[in-house]
Amino acid sequence: MPEGHSIHRVARVHRRWLVGRRFTADSPQGRPEVARVLSGRTLVGVDAHGKHLFHTFEGDVRLHLHLGLFGRIRHFRSEAPMPSPACRLRLASTAATLHLSGPSACELLAPEAEAVLRARLGEDPLRADASPDRAYARLTQGRIPLAQALLDQGRIAGVGNIVRAEALFLTGLPPLLPACELARGAFEALWAAMRALLEDGARDGLIVTPGAPPLPSPGRKRAERFCVYGRTGLPCPRCGAKVKGQLLAARTLYSCAGCQGVDCVRRPRRAR
Repeated sequence: MPEGHSIHRVARVHRRWLVGRRFTADSPQGRPEVARVLSGRTLVGVDAHGKHLFHTFEGDVRLHLHLGLFGRIRHFRSEAPMPSPACRLRLASTAATLHLSGPSACELLAPEAEAVLRARLGEDPLRADASPDRAYARLTQGRIPLAQALLDQGRIAGVGNIVRAEALFLTGLPPLLPACELARGAFEALWAAMRALLEDGARDGLIVTPGAPPLPSPGRKRAERFCVYGRTGLPCPRCGAKVKGQLLAARTLYSCAGCQGVDCVRRPRRAR
């Protein structure tokens, strides 16, 4: 599933190349009611929040997209090919065409419904209006492991498995630390690390963690982009201990026991 930086990058591309254009729309695969409403309208705004993409067309018509695990957006600046039968939505103009396939959400939302959806989402580190105070309050609710809490989009929006693993490593935080025991100072370092990784990804199209191995690891054919993500059994670039991969809530969690031990700053448990 694309992480938040990929969705923000798409939003930036759409604001640059698609806003102000009038589109015709069709849906080879299953959303004729959406295409019928959008066809002939001008795109006036694009916004991203976490892993969600919002397009606003003239007449205050709102399109909500969530790519999920299998969604894909293809962009064409010149003559576009015919859409495949799996294309959920095609938006075509004289200068740019978009093909959307496999999303988990492709729907029209009333402004009120969009506001309700956004209110359920956590703070997005890439948004200028993000509140670290609100993010800290949501993230530290309950005793579930910190690493599990970070993937809850209602706590922090846009963080996926890559950013989770690399940000926890960069800040030296134990991934299984109960979320409610995360100290405010440690959270601020974690928030800054997540934001930096996501900003790099939104700008460059990929994430490269500071301190990642500059040379290929044993058995690898190219230089690494990450310090721990996807590197189970390989040496930690910081301390040399083997990177560990373990299942947590059906997702693989990557960490270094040598760099992410239990000796972190904790705050007192909340009174019951």
